[in-house]
Amino acid sequence: MASGYILNRGALTLGIHCQRVYRNVTLSQVREKKRWMKAYTFLMAKKLKLEGPPPPKPRSQKPHWDYHTEVQAFSTRLHENFSLELLKTAFINPCYLKAEQERRQGLGMELETSALLLKNNIQLSAKGAVFTQSFLTDWCRTNFPSLPVEGVESITGHITSAEVVTYVARNLGIEDLTMSAESPVPDDVLHSTFMAVIGALQESSGDERTGFFLRDFLVTQLIGKDLFDMWTVVNPMGLLVEELSKRNAPLPEPRLIRSAGTSTVLPLYFVGLYSDKKLLAQGPGETLVAAEEEAARVALRKLYGYNENRKPFDFSPQQMYHQPLIQSVSSL
Repeated sequence: MASGYILNRGALTLGIHCQRVYRNVTLSQVREKKRWMKAYTFLMAKKLKLEGPPPPKPRSQKPHWDYHTEVQAFSTRLHENFSLELLKTAFINPCYLKAEQERRQGLGMELETSALLLKNNIQLSAKGAVFTQSFLTDWCRTNFPSLPVEGVESITGHITSAEVVTYVARNLGIEDLTMSAESPVPDDVLHSTFMAVIGALQESSGDERTGFFLRDFLVTQLIGKDLFDMWTVVNPMGLLVEELSKRNAPLPEPRLIRSAGTSTVLPLYFVGLYSDKKLLAQGPGETLVAAEEEAARVALRKLYGYNENRKPFDFSPQQMYHQPLIQSVSSL
């Protein structure tokens, strides 16, 4: 009993001592979020769900924007010698001028006072589109002399399509400088703006520099692209027969080389095409017809020089960039 009394008294003494120590300690509770944050976040999420996201703002309407400096930086960033007046004109679309004119008239300004003394990019866009089409056609004929006219037109049409051109334009920062009535800039407006930039570069630096610009930014989009992804051929075997007839070569003979899983739901056939007892190409397929068509496509790629193991495109820089380095090395 005495031992129990001693234990209880010791525990009581320890508790009193701890209370005296804790009175001198100030505890501050820190919350990760304020109490009002939950209700505020809930209301903002509900408002966003009802009203939808806010309309996008063009970069020119955001703070810290100097249009003249941005245009100069665009020219410097691409290492091109643009005329600033022509480059600014290339970014002005007719839809922007029309929308700005209507906005000023809606504010009550007179017609003569609200007139904008700016030129649109219609002429530059037309000039750039003509030069781009001509340059890309000549480039395809030079690099693929065996390719027929339909193939050249398909490759050129793919490079100048709205999907490819707008992808390049957005990655070059042209969308932020484009003066358009809508935001974000529509694909057709961005496409015409890019062609206007090409026209401005042609008038500023000449055909040679513009050709290098197109080679570096548009032709490079062909890397990794298959020929028949751009050129739709309905009857590859018929086209192969036509090409071999032009070259006075024997007609192709399809033969089954090997097969696997013919009695399963996933069969695989390999068909080879022979001409004058020589193997032209072979291709796989789930059916004999599909394998024969794939073999014909492989043979056409070899005839046109667009096969996978072809020589890489020449994207080397101009000689003028190497000249100062050669002179500096030779002077040592």
